[in-house]
Amino acid sequence: MKSAICTQPGIIEVKDVPRPVNKPGHVIIKVKNIGICGTDIHAFSGQQPYFEYPRVLGHELSGVVDSVGEGVDITIGQNVYVVPYMACEKCIACRNGKPNCCTDIQVIGVHVDGGMAEYLQVPVDYIVETDDMPLDQMAVVECLAIGAHAVRRSQLKADTNVLVVGAGPIGMGIAQFAKERGARVIMMDMNQERLDFCKATLKVDDTLLAGANATAELAALTDNEFPVTVFDATGNPKAMQSCFGWVSHGGTLVLVSVVKADIQFSDPEFHKREMTLMGSRNATKEDFEHVVKCLREGRAVVSSMITHRGSLVDLPTLLPLWSKSETGVIKALVEV
Repeated sequence: MKSAICTQPGIIEVKDVPRPVNKPGHVIIKVKNIGICGTDIHAFSGQQPYFEYPRVLGHELSGVVDSVGEGVDITIGQNVYVVPYMACEKCIACRNGKPNCCTDIQVIGVHVDGGMAEYLQVPVDYIVETDDMPLDQMAVVECLAIGAHAVRRSQLKADTNVLVVGAGPIGMGIAQFAKERGARVIMMDMNQERLDFCKATLKVDDTLLAGANATAELAALTDNEFPVTVFDATGNPKAMQSCFGWVSHGGTLVLVSVVKADIQFSDPEFHKREMTLMGSRNATKEDFEHVVKCLREGRAVVSSMITHRGSLVDLPTLLPLWSKSETGVIKALVEV
């Protein structure tokens, strides 16, 4: 079968590799769609934590059940999407209902080889059957689940001001689920076209262009109180540090993006606000189910976020292009 392998930063090679062989408790999926995530871009560029080369990327996945191993009762040909976070189910995080931050987590496409291939084998517990959704939408459920998890973790309240910094796909997911909870959402980014998209398509309440005037403009939008909840989805250390100054007194900062860097902040300012600082990592099945429910009911959108498509065999050419901001990619999708 064909598989696209990131052999080193900046290099993707499509190779012929052995097809998976059935084993008990596992399912072999014929991969249909792969969403390209910021994690894939960062891994490709050599900026992804928790990563080793060579690696088959791809964790936003949908497909069709091709074959099953012993002990698996699933219909061949069933449409499925993949929950890519394989947890140990034994550690302190797993025991406390937080498998998304398992101490020995194995994320498909990060810690173990992913779905940029014609076939992928996964434990049956990590696939979800969904026949009533298009396969391309199913491949982006994981992306939205990251945002849904961050919003759920923040416990934000309706009718409060929320700032989402970073208008990429993760930020767009956060914005949608913050709106779904009744918050007033302000989106900040350096890209005016992205902001215009969020205003027109995702119906965010206000947008701000990042820059020297951002703090003053944010203060004006919030009656000088600043947002009660701020989410960072930039993947940029400088932007993450700036977020500390944009949280209201008594407010919460949620760092959703992860970078290979140390983050510094002013302790007096942090304590003066009695700020709550949270990290948000991955998502749980509960978040995936909430995303699918919202998509079915029209309370979240994904199709309009998919701006670019391409084939698996063309990834060595396409991924370097999709990694450039001037390409205008919001969400790229690989069709297998």
